This record gives sequence, C-alpha cells and structure tokens, in this order.
Amino acid sequence: MRRSDREITAIPEILDIVEEAKVLHLGLFDGEYPYVIPLHYGYEYTDNTLVFYVHGAKEGHKIELIHANQNVCVELECNMEIVSGGDVPCKYGASYASVIGRGKIEIVKDVQEKIQGLNCIMKNQTGREFPINAQMAQPVEVMKITINDFTAKSRKKPEPK
Repeated sequence: MRRSDREITAIPEILDIVEEAKVLHLGLFDGEYPYVIPLHYGYEYTDNTLVFYVHGAKEGHKIELIHANQNVCVELECNMEIVSGGDVPCKYGASYASVIGRGKIEIVKDVQEKIQGLNCIMKNQTGREFPINAQMAQPVEVMKITINDFTAKSRKKPEPK
C-alpha cells in the first residue's frame, strides 16, 4: 500500500467498514476487460478470512464468468464525503474508508449453506433475521466469496480550522 499512513490493520476497524458499507463491488474476469458489479452482501469473519455471500439469478453473464474463472476482487467503501479545496481545484479530495480483497468465488450447492448465506445477507442488509427455507432459497443462486488477502485504508475528513 502506497499510503501507509492511511492503512488500517486492526481487524475490528476493518470489520466496521465491512459492516457499514452495504454494497460490495465484485470484479470478475471478462476476456481482456474486467467486469464489475455492485451487489448486496452478507459476511462472516473467521481465522483471518472474510467470507462474503451474494445472490442473484441462476443464469446470465455473471454466472458464465464465474464458471470460467473463480478468481475475483472485491471492493467496499463507506463514509464517502467530498473534502472541499475552496477555490483551489487540486486541493479537493474525499474522505472515505475502504476494503479491497482478492480471493475465490464459488456457487453454493448445499441447501443449508445457501440458506445460511441468504440469512447472512438479510442480517447484514437489514439488521434483522428472517425465516428462510429451502423453497425460498431455490429460485436464486447464492455465491460464496472467500477472501484471504485483503487491505483496508481510510482518509478522515480534516478538522475545521
């Protein structure tokens, strides 16, 4: 990381960003160009591994790309705010907190894990738990993203003078 002064290494702080962000940007390989899609997600953290669950249609371009290459990149951000530079354009910037990670994505086949993934998504997005059964889980695809390599950074808004 180029700006080590902005690096976040404390896991509780990283998990705070993951908890607050609500939208995960998933980067997939699509020939010679990346393919990035925003997705709602749920997550778990165990043994220095972030596991994200996302869901979507059972067919389509995203699913085709996952079958072709399971290597992915994820990006999440929160606390975005423009930092004014007044009358000097080059003094403008943004405050933010972000997490970026690389890992693997897989389509969840086990019904119980699929339900667990959907429960994770609902809990993270709404703060509530819902009863989800196999019949409710059947029409959607649940994907599990395992991230072992991740970094986080933050730029806080400057204090007013």
